[in-house]
Amino acid sequence: MIPERIKPTETPRIEPIWEYLADGTLSGAYERYKTTFQIPWVGVFALAFARHRHFFDLWQESLAELSESREYVETVLALRQSVEDAVTDFAPPPITGRLREIGYSDRELDEIRQTIEIFSHGNFIQVPAAFAARHLLEGGSLGTAPKVTPFAETHAPNVSVPFVMVEPHHAMNDQRELYGDVMKTLGLPFINSDYRALARWPSYFQMAWSDLRPHATTPAHEKIAHNMHNQIFNAVADLPNPTGLTSAKLLEAAEKDGDPEGLLALTRFFTWLIPGLLVNVAFFRAQFEG
Repeated sequence: MIPERIKPTETPRIEPIWEYLADGTLSGAYERYKTTFQIPWVGVFALAFARHRHFFDLWQESLAELSESREYVETVLALRQSVEDAVTDFAPPPITGRLREIGYSDRELDEIRQTIEIFSHGNFIQVPAAFAARHLLEGGSLGTAPKVTPFAETHAPNVSVPFVMVEPHHAMNDQRELYGDVMKTLGLPFINSDYRALARWPSYFQMAWSDLRPHATTPAHEKIAHNMHNQIFNAVADLPNPTGLTSAKLLEAAEKDGDPEGLLALTRFFTWLIPGLLVNVAFFRAQFEG
């Protein structure tokens, strides 16, 4: 039985240790994390898990071999294709022509596409590992296969765009107001990395968000997110388990950190949040396909 998708009535205590604030050992762990997943940033859920260091270290180390396997990567690609197919039901309005009309060059448009591709890949490649955390903390298990096939190739997109995020404290008034609207509309206590990176082009992000906003809280949006939630948890339960990570081991690590209930609440919050984020990024991507 897979965990239920429930929107939290209260936002749990979330205290990410941002990459620029990490100390030497944690900074090294973040670098290993990015290498494992072939991504240029650490997802906010993992930054929040890092407050629970025994749990974080065991979770990261135990899932690294799986995360670098062909079985894992192929699962991720199938999940990504599923949500990108589903989001076409929204008929995202093409954005390229509108951006050209206000002065965007082909190079700038390509940089936005590349940034979206970084997140289209990077979100999904982290997703099964994030959902495995909740699944195991709630007594679930991974699959029974003890071996994996290493994925020797590069699965990350071949892009060259600078990876820059506009943090809330960098933003001027209009952009802060936009961030506030995103957080209020989506029910978030922070602004996701995806939105901070795309806000490097303020006029683009304002336009893209204005197109997405009417869909973001609709039953149709929730249906896609709910289906994605179920698909991810079903996939997690079937993944191999080469290091033999068990619910008991992860719970023991969480106990050492002193707040297992708070950690479980974190995993429940992020497994609610992430499917909607996947839908939103797929929407942004589809705007450039039209």
